[in-house]
Order: sequence, then C-alpha cells, then structure tokens
Amino acid sequence: MTSSNPVALITGAASGIGQALAVAYAEQGVRVIGGYFSGDPHDPGHTEALVEQAGGQCLMQASDVTDSASLDALASAAIAHFGRLDYAVANAGLLRRAPLLEMTDERWNEMLDVDLTGVMRTFRAAARYLPAGGALVAISSIAGGVYGWQDHAHYAAAKAGVPGLCRSLAVELASRGIRCNAVIPGLIETPQSLDAKNSLGPEGLAQAARAIPLGRVGKAREVADLVRFLTSEQASYITGQSLIIDGGLTIRWPE
Repeated sequence: MTSSNPVALITGAASGIGQALAVAYAEQGVRVIGGYFSGDPHDPGHTEALVEQAGGQCLMQASDVTDSASLDALASAAIAHFGRLDYAVANAGLLRRAPLLEMTDERWNEMLDVDLTGVMRTFRAAARYLPAGGALVAISSIAGGVYGWQDHAHYAAAKAGVPGLCRSLAVELASRGIRCNAVIPGLIETPQSLDAKNSLGPEGLAQAARAIPLGRVGKAREVADLVRFLTSEQASYITGQSLIIDGGLTIRWPE
C-alpha cells in the first residue's frame, strides 16, 4: 500500500457502524485513522485486527468528540502517520433514554454536545486538511431525521440537526471541491440498538422488524457500504443530501 491510498477519519470506530466502515474501507485500500472514546467498553484493538485481516492499515487513537483539541489531535495524527486526510465520517454518538419530565439541562446538553456539536467539531478538525475531492459524512438517525421517538427527545433533536448541518457545509465547502452528506439509518443491529435500557434491545428489534418491508433489521456493514460509496469518486456529484437506509420502513403504509 503506497502513500497515494486515501485516508479516512472515523469517529466511534471501535464498534458498530464505525468498525464495519473501517473494514469496508480496508477492503478498498483506504487507510483508516479511527477515534474511540476511552470510557467505552469496546476494544479498539479488535478494529485494528479486523482491518489488518482485510489487508488494510488502521491507527486507533483515543478521542473525545466533546473536546475540540482532542479531535484536532486526531486529524493531525492522520497527517503525521499517513501523510494525508481525504474523508471524515462523524459516527460517534450517545444514546440515553430520558422522558421529558426527567430531562435535566445536563442530560439535554450532554446529548447535543456529543451527537450534534461533536459532528461539527469532527468536520471542523478534518476540513482544514481535506483536498479537492474530499468528503464528509455524518451519521444521523431515523429517530429525529424522520420520526419522533418517545423518551428520546434530546437524541432526536440532535439527530434532526445533523442533516441541516451537512446541507450548510455542503454549500460552504463546495468551492473547495469538498462534499458533505448525511446518512439516516433505520433500525440497525449495533451494540447501541441492542442496549435494552436506552434503546430497543434484542426483543424490541425483533418485534420492530415486522414493520420493515424487507422483513429484518439492517446490518452495520450495510450502512458502512453506503458511507463508503458517498465518500468515493462514484458519488462525486452527490452533496448536501440525507440518504435514508431503512429497508423500506419509512415508505410502508401503516397496517
């Protein structure tokens, strides 16, 4: 692998969609600088091992999307280690259940700080290095991006803001040849969605699958493949868009 291979920065790369994306990139020769939150239980070494098995290169570095200096350091590490940075994917996210009457200012602010402002910080850190042809992708959610979700107003509000951020940056960065898009996943099996306390859990996902026209929840790799496409040259005329990947859930007539 030579220095001409593109480099992608991925936050939340130690599990779920971020980990699947790191592997998907490796299979296409894209090198990865992966951010992970040290307070999470996921092993970043597992992502590195999977990338290596796929024939790729990956450097995992602890980062915190609520800390601008931490994300600046992550982007700088891409340049120092790989010599370039071509794509940035804002995937790190927080999910917590909180009914409105139990919603404290602290809970609200924490959610938006991670799931919305964290996207801006990630893109701001990366954008100074991206060349013409570079691309940014943020992971939104069907909750907020399309639907409301009871007991999760703070999460939905943050995720609803992501497409607006991406549309504005698509316009702002177009003169530099940099594209920016959002991906809106539906029900995807990840460690986050399998958390029964804060999300649907295994039983909830199985029940929800019955409402999906394709008859199942999605896989992290399926979302990763969409993100990989959006950062590729094959998507060179797509910018400012919010693409839903949900197995048809949002277009099904209620039964």
